[in-house]
Amino acid sequence: MLKKLKEKFVEINSDLRLEERSNEIYGVTAIFETPDSVIEAAKKIADSGYEQWDVNTPFPIHGMDDAMKLKPTKLGYATFIFGSIGTLSALAMIAYMSGFDYKNIIGGKPFFSLPPSIPITFELTILLAALFTIIFTLIIFNKLPKINHPLMDTEYMRRVSSEAFGIFISAEDKKFNPDEVIGLLKSLGSSNVSLVYKFTIDEEKIQMPIFKPAFLGILAGTAILTAAVTYIVLNYVIYTTPFDWMTNQQKLNPQKMSPLFADGFGMRMPVEGTVARGFKPYEFLGKPDSSIKIVSNPMPYAKEVFELGKKKYETYCSPCHGNYGKGDSRLNGQFPNPPTLHSDKVRNWKDANIYHVIVNGQNIMPSYAKQINENERWAIVHYIRALQRSQNALDSYMPDDSNKK
Repeated sequence: MLKKLKEKFVEINSDLRLEERSNEIYGVTAIFETPDSVIEAAKKIADSGYEQWDVNTPFPIHGMDDAMKLKPTKLGYATFIFGSIGTLSALAMIAYMSGFDYKNIIGGKPFFSLPPSIPITFELTILLAALFTIIFTLIIFNKLPKINHPLMDTEYMRRVSSEAFGIFISAEDKKFNPDEVIGLLKSLGSSNVSLVYKFTIDEEKIQMPIFKPAFLGILAGTAILTAAVTYIVLNYVIYTTPFDWMTNQQKLNPQKMSPLFADGFGMRMPVEGTVARGFKPYEFLGKPDSSIKIVSNPMPYAKEVFELGKKKYETYCSPCHGNYGKGDSRLNGQFPNPPTLHSDKVRNWKDANIYHVIVNGQNIMPSYAKQINENERWAIVHYIRALQRSQNALDSYMPDDSNKK
């Protein structure tokens, strides 16, 4: 593929006579064998007052910018401008969508809020800054789509792009004198100094094939055809049998109106008193501790149960209650510390009381019913009991060794 593409470029150049050289000098090139030699040569050339020159190396050389006395690039200004456009565009887009076009009340929050808009704003800022910086760098600064350059087919460019280091001084420099430049480069230790001549035909003054009406017409026709086919497929074909597959189903989508109900709402509240299949509601939800009947822990005393309880306790309970239930929160004062789980009150509680607090919440502690299922709650109760026994051990907990010989 690449070989055919290269052959096509050669054919175009041959038809346009772009590779024929004239007698007009384009500049002088010099090859250096080591990074140290080229950087020293660059310092001397910069000190000599040359302005239209450049250094070509197969890899970046530290300190070359200072040696060439290069001024800071102005490309950052373009990046900042386009990044700012991305920032403002993102904020305007989000503000319009959330505040005017599709207003949704989510948790009582305002229609437009800056903090949740930051991720999208950041992404669009980076996208536009990078995209247009590349466009400026590759297209405008490199004068694309220019496909030829006097240095590109020279031995100089072949070497400096792989294993050597080079300096090029342009004939457009106001101090340029071929003999003086050649003498200077040789005196700096160059192993190969050559003159480079311009092409007979200036590529910038001819009409490139890509700008011919026929090519532009094909390009426009392809774009229009692609857009038309995409529009037809996405708006008609996928809604036509058999391509609609399961798109058209007899169902109600969220936030859609329905003529089936008098109020027009498609989303319905569950029928009062019904329970989802496979769901066991908590009998004492929202009720005080005094209403709880004595309920035994249905989970067995097993190693896997205690391991499950430990895992869930350390995930959901330990941030506030501490790893050992002493009320020594790991939140470093960012939240009020809860009471210890080793108080007489909690140790004398029934397992059902601890289970009730996990499901119902207490004081500033929220309910964890949505995060922890029924078996996990009972496993946490087992683990809390194990913590209480370990931190409040009695002599009676120790095995009786009196009968051992």
